[in-house]
Amino acid sequence: MPATTSAVNLANLHAKAKIIRKEIIESTTTAGSGHPTSSLSGVEIAVALYFGGILRYDPKNPHWPQRDRFILSKGHAAPLLYAVLAEAGYFSPDLLPTLRKLGSPLEGHPNMRRLPGVEASTGSLGQGLSLGVGHALATRMDGYDTRVYVMMGDGEMDEGQVWEAAMSAKKFQLDHLVGIVDQNGYQQTGTTAEVLDLKPLAPRWEAFGWAAREINGNDMAEALDALTWARQAKSRPSVIIARTVKGHGLPFLAGRSASHYVTLSPRNHARALSALRSTEVLG
Repeated sequence: MPATTSAVNLANLHAKAKIIRKEIIESTTTAGSGHPTSSLSGVEIAVALYFGGILRYDPKNPHWPQRDRFILSKGHAAPLLYAVLAEAGYFSPDLLPTLRKLGSPLEGHPNMRRLPGVEASTGSLGQGLSLGVGHALATRMDGYDTRVYVMMGDGEMDEGQVWEAAMSAKKFQLDHLVGIVDQNGYQQTGTTAEVLDLKPLAPRWEAFGWAAREINGNDMAEALDALTWARQAKSRPSVIIARTVKGHGLPFLAGRSASHYVTLSPRNHARALSALRSTEVLG
């Protein structure tokens, strides 16, 4: 049976989100590299998707043809994906401290050839939605009722390939394709507003024929409600614009451009674990 949850309990999802955040912090601190803050901003969406009864999957049969797909287009947030897959049962959480270590399947960006549950090798930004269109077309041809979810960063919206994929998805009426934009407001060289301001995003997606919904992406209830809404789409794809905070849950790093590629010092590691024990990260 696919591993979904029939009765959703927000308290349980919040508890799961704390576990995921702790694993992101621990794995990137141990590695001494990675993108913890880019991973932390997307936690609520990923937890709602995998543990809120939305995504249909079976960790004992990761290549089950009728599974739903989740593609992390913002591949630098791999610590988030790895923590979620470990908690979902694809592999032991004991593997998480090997992040970015020589020989570990937990590479700096997801590698579908090395780790079960990874649907696409990503990292070159802007390509994930095209891969999602391919999965959506292929599963339709196979006659499956599979749904495909693609999480993108807002910096990726600068890429023309994203909008080519968006046009294709509308043309082929891929109503089983869901885009998720983790709009944390920052990319590698600065704020997204400074680099190339595309706000407001929702009307842009609607102009390309998508159903769009904007939410507080760090609010678990809103994330779950939006993912449920997206499952009702007919004749066109849907996109969730999730306004998030980069480094959500860590007050000393949250919403700072300088934190894009910052791992934690021993002092800040202790501060992060202390923050997780508070209620601030519940969203």
